[in-house]
This record gives sequence, structure tokens and C-alpha cells, in this order.
Amino acid sequence: MGGEAGITLGVDFGTTNTVVAVGNAEGGARVVRFATPGGGEAAAFRSVLSVSEEAHAIDAGAWAIEAFLDDPESTRLIQSFKSFAASSAFSGTSIFGRRFQFEDLLFAFLRRLWERSEGLDGPAARTVIGRPVVFAGADPNEGLALRRYAAAFGRCGLPGLSFAYEPVGAAFFFAKRLEGSATVLVADFGGGTSDFSIMRFRREGGGLVAEPLSRSGVGVAGDAFDFQIIDHVVSPRLGKGGEYRSDGKRLPVPNRYYAAFARWNQLALMKGSREMRELRQIARTAVDPEGIGRFLDLLESDQGYLLYRAVSAVKEALSEAQTARFSLRAGGVEIEADITRADFEHWIARELEAVERAVEQALGSAGLTDRDVDKVFLTGGSSFVPAVRAIFRRRFGADAIETGGEFESIATGLALIGSEPDAKGWSQPAEA
Repeated sequence: MGGEAGITLGVDFGTTNTVVAVGNAEGGARVVRFATPGGGEAAAFRSVLSVSEEAHAIDAGAWAIEAFLDDPESTRLIQSFKSFAASSAFSGTSIFGRRFQFEDLLFAFLRRLWERSEGLDGPAARTVIGRPVVFAGADPNEGLALRRYAAAFGRCGLPGLSFAYEPVGAAFFFAKRLEGSATVLVADFGGGTSDFSIMRFRREGGGLVAEPLSRSGVGVAGDAFDFQIIDHVVSPRLGKGGEYRSDGKRLPVPNRYYAAFARWNQLALMKGSREMRELRQIARTAVDPEGIGRFLDLLESDQGYLLYRAVSAVKEALSEAQTARFSLRAGGVEIEADITRADFEHWIARELEAVERAVEQALGSAGLTDRDVDKVFLTGGSSFVPAVRAIFRRRFGADAIETGGEFESIATGLALIGSEPDAKGWSQPAEA
């Protein structure tokens, strides 16, 4: 693997999408395009993997989704696997009898990503990998995540590996717009984490000098919003809140099954797990056997991708409308429900509070108030959620808000960091 001679690579490995950019010595950068199954191309590569039972073939991106849709019964689709990176509890998973550690999953993904990339030939001089300020998970192990990243990227043969914070990459992208000095808050909303960085940019000697002031992050973002939609709309129709009989008693169906079901990274691993065996036993004595039956049907037929599409569609629609229709038809399961934006915002209130606390932490660490921030740059898919944008409009005013390049800003900025004469000032070497 590699790129054009003399270039630097910026890799934004995301929970939902991955983007790669190349930078040059002249201070420019461009986003790499990827082939798609239909013969087209795209700037983002979906962060999913598929594993085939028959040939143990592994694919990634849109190709993985196509492989799954062609043969869902003998293909496992793995979404949001980045969320496992910092989990000490995740030692690996068995798929069709083959054991995968996190490093194996990431290496397989990167190898396929490079095979589908357009215009990357020859060696690169340096590779800057994005990392969140705070990794996703209840008790994230940052050191473990970085070692896993370094091991997987190292197996790819990429040169000069280093890590840079994702919102800092976005800040470098945004700085190209600045005509003068400014204190900038960058808010990056990904699939698994929300990250914030405050930087002061000033014109000096004909160039732009960047000074980092603070950073903060929280392990909630788009996937956590998806969780709430599934938990409130889908799971209650699949037996959540129901009861089953055991030893003459009526017991509640444990919520842990539905908590795993509503998380993309865990959903793909439920089939064939101990939880599935327990659910089958519960279904035999369930007070509502039809609900549990629908739950088992979804899990056994691996309908996670159709669920993802339905959730993503209604979340996107609620960014434009006050009410949207949730529609899921997967196997023998059909769920239709109207969701109001007010309901959705009520469901994600706790996540929104966590985001605002992280913003306050970044300001406090920098010794700044809201009035000291000149510009706020919002990036990442969940920055489109109206309730998220409302936090920043209320605090900093609508005129301070800047957007654009929501899916390309980080990778482009990482490539620009790699081209900096003093790149070590913005990144840290990767050590396996």
C-alpha cells in the first residue's frame, strides 16, 4: 500500500465512513475517490466488513454491503467495528469458525479500502491517522486502541505513521478559509464520538500560525442517537418490556439483550452467541411469544443493515421535518411508526447534555468564555441534527457558525498536517 511519491496521507478512519486525503509539498490536499460496485466512485468508504461463510472471503465498504445483500444467509455484515478499538473486554470474535481480533478486522478493512482506491500509486512520505479525543465505550482504554491502530496500519506497510486528533485535523481544513486571526472552536460529530478542539490562528510572516488551546471529547454521537430510536421505536415491538415464566414466576425479559441489539457494533455478533441461546429459551415461555419471535427472526436473518437504513433515513428526515415516518420491512418483521422531532430530541436529551458539558470543558481548559470564540466550525454527519446545531447557535450566535466539508474535512486536514514542516508539533508517532 502507499500513495504517490512525495505525498502525505491523511486517514480518517470513522465509525460510519472512512475518508483518505493526500497532501503535497505545495500545501494542497485532495480527497481520494473510491470505486463503487456499480462502476461509479465516491469520496467516502463505508466502514463495514462482510465475511462469507462458504469461502471465508472478506470485503469492505459498499462491496461488503452488496455481498451481504446478495447472500444474507451465509454472509455476516459487521458495522461500527471502530467502537471496539478501546474495549479491553473485546479480545476478538469468532465468525463462521474463524477468529478475528480487532487488528485483524481493521487490517482486512484497510487492505480492501486500498484496493478500491483511485489514483494511489507508489510510496508516500508520511501517514497521519486521525484519532478521537475520547474513544467510544463505557471504559475506553486509549493506549490499547492506539496500539491496535498501529498494529493494523503497520501491517499495511504504510510509512511514517503518526496520530493526530480528529478535530485538530478539521481545524487545519477550516483554517484555509480564514482571512485573518481568529479563535476557533471545532466540533466534530462522528458515529461514535463527539470531539472538540479550540485553536487560535493568527497571521504571521505571510503565513498562518496555529496554537492549540484545549480539547475535549465524549463517547457519544451518531450511534448513540440511533440507539435511542431503536430503543424507543423498534425494541418495544420485539418484546422489550415483556415477561416470561420461570419456576412458576413471571420475570421481566432482561433489557441487556435489547441494549446489545440497539448498538451497531454488537448487533452483528449476537447471532450464534450465548444471548441468542438464552433468548430462544425465554421465547418458549414468553407472555408475548410473538414479540420475542420477531426479535429472533431479525437476529437470525441478520437484518441489521436494513435496520440501519431505516434508522438513518428517519434521522435524516427529522433534520428537515418536524415529523417523519419510520419504516422497517425486514424478513417477516414490519414496523411503521411516526416520530416527531420533539420526541427524538427528548430521547437524546442526555446525549445533548453530555455534548454541552464537553464544550464547557474545552472552554474552561482554555480559560475562555463563549464571547472569546470568534468562529465555530461544525463537521461530521451528526452536526446536521437540529438539536446539536441549536447548542452552538444559542451559545455563540448564528453568525459564528461555519459548516462545510462535513465528511471530508478531517482527512484533508490530516493530510495538511502531514505536509507541515513541523508535523511533530501536531501529531505523535504511532508505536505498535
